[in-house]
Amino acid sequence: MNADRGSARDRRDSRWDEHRRARREQLVQATIAAVGKHGAGVGMEEIAAEAGTSKTVVYRHFADRSELHVAVCALVAEQLTRKLRETMSGTDHPRQMVAAAIEAYLAFLEADPEVYRFVVHQQLPDRPVDPAGRPLDPISNLSGLVGHEAAALVAVGLRRAGRDPAAAEPWGHGLVGLIRSAADWWLQADRPMPRAELAAHLTDLAWSGLAGIAIPAPIPLEGP
Repeated sequence: MNADRGSARDRRDSRWDEHRRARREQLVQATIAAVGKHGAGVGMEEIAAEAGTSKTVVYRHFADRSELHVAVCALVAEQLTRKLRETMSGTDHPRQMVAAAIEAYLAFLEADPEVYRFVVHQQLPDRPVDPAGRPLDPISNLSGLVGHEAAALVAVGLRRAGRDPAAAEPWGHGLVGLIRSAADWWLQADRPMPRAELAAHLTDLAWSGLAGIAIPAPIPLEGP
C-alpha cells in the first residue's frame, strides 16, 4: 500500500516537473519574441504580456531577470552552435569551413540583431553563479566551444603545411574574438557594408593571417 502511494506521488511529481520545464521553455520563447518587438532593453512587464501572464507567474519560474537571461542565452547558444556545425559539415576544406562559420555567425546576428544585443551585451547586476562562484555565461561558453572548433580547423591547416599545430589553440580562440569584435562593430555602425563583403574580409584575415594579406611581397628591383 505504501509503495502504491509512493509510486502515485512520484508520477505526480514527474508530471509537475514536466509542466514546469514546458512552462519555462514557453517563457524563454516569449522573452525572445518580446525582445524582437521591444528591443534589447525589454522590461519584465512586456515579457509577461507577450507570454499572456503576469510578472508574478514569470518570477514563479525564474528567480529574477538574471536567471531568465541565462536561460535565453543557453537557448540562443544551442541554436547558434547547431547552425555552425551544420554549416561547417557541408565541406571538408578547412578554409571553406572557416568561411561558412563566419557567414553563419553573421547571418545569425543579422536575422535578429536585438536578440543578439540582448544576449551578448546585456549588463545584469545580479548574474547567477555556478557552485564555484563563477558567473554563469552561456555565451562565453559558446565562444570557448567555437574557439575549440576553430582551433581544430587551424590545426588541420598547420599539419598539412608540415608545421607544428601547437599554435592552433591560441589562434583558434583569437579568431573567435576577432570575428565577434568585428561583428559588434558592423552592427553598431548600422551595417556599413553587405554581410557577404564583411564575411569575405574576415575570412581572408582569419585564414591568411594579417601579414599574408596586408604586407605585399617584395617587388624585384630592376637595374643596378
